[in-house]
Amino acid sequence: MPLNRRIVLASRPEGLPTEQNFGMEQASIPVAGPGQMLLKTRWLSLDPYMRARMSAAKSYTPPIEVGGLMVGGTIAEVVESNVPGFQAGDLVLSNSGWQEYAVAGPKSVHKLDTDGLPVTTALGVLGMPGLTAYVGLYDIGQPKAGETVVVSAAAGAVGSVVGQLAKLKGARAVGIAGGPEKCAFVVEELGFDACVDYKAENFKEALAAACPNGVDVYFDNVGGRVAEAVFDLLNTFARVPLCGRIGNLNDTALPAGPDRTPALLSAILTRRLHVQGFIVSDHWHRNDAFLEEVGALVKSGQLRYREDVTEGLENAVPAFLGLLQGKNLGKALVKL
Repeated sequence: MPLNRRIVLASRPEGLPTEQNFGMEQASIPVAGPGQMLLKTRWLSLDPYMRARMSAAKSYTPPIEVGGLMVGGTIAEVVESNVPGFQAGDLVLSNSGWQEYAVAGPKSVHKLDTDGLPVTTALGVLGMPGLTAYVGLYDIGQPKAGETVVVSAAAGAVGSVVGQLAKLKGARAVGIAGGPEKCAFVVEELGFDACVDYKAENFKEALAAACPNGVDVYFDNVGGRVAEAVFDLLNTFARVPLCGRIGNLNDTALPAGPDRTPALLSAILTRRLHVQGFIVSDHWHRNDAFLEEVGALVKSGQLRYREDVTEGLENAVPAFLGLLQGKNLGKALVKL
């Protein structure tokens, strides 16, 4: 009989996670009871928020318990159904985590219809990352024609959408990414006006040169020294959607040097900056409008995307560690 392979949190990481923080378990395939369906995972999404869930620190959602299943969005196939309206072979969007099989009820899944687009778009450009970009840029950033929008992690699942949407609004889009390959992808394939390599020695000077009129919107996925460099260029009344802090997720102590908080607060006050953190789960009510607008853009080819696919659940851990180190290009997915 086949078994259900599951990847669990073996221990809490100190700093950057290692393979020793994860464990592979095998268990019997669960049985679908009344009002439930048995799912077989076909695609697993890998996202930076998973690193925060590995920590015991207080956050907007409970941490994964040691020994608990790693969380994650999935696309799964219905194997057996005891739920009216669902039958074997249906594909559903779920949150069944890092495992091959799961049992779910109808309220925890969404039957997929991608209208001719690849099913994987439901985990990327037309899924949670795309909605994150849409809400953060439109509702908080509110870019106007002629303004300059800067986005960090511009080659990633969220950042790549942010810059393209900014361009469609008539703004100048400047990306920040790590390395010449990613910067070339951001400019040549995604159509940004410029992209600056944060790993380069002249990063701050190159960023200033790419933003001769300052920065009106900064979509921050990174934090750290990248955010510090952008903050120096923010114009009066600039808007800053705070989406993520992947640059600091693995820190075990406060950064060295003087306390920068007074300078940051002074900049917020004197330049009348609008800085707002947001979590996409607070904005699901925007999903229908997002799917209608961005779905049409993807179908027409006006909005491009790339997927970074890893084969096999057994390779999910190294792929996730690579994501945390910026090795992926586009949306990170695992094909099971």
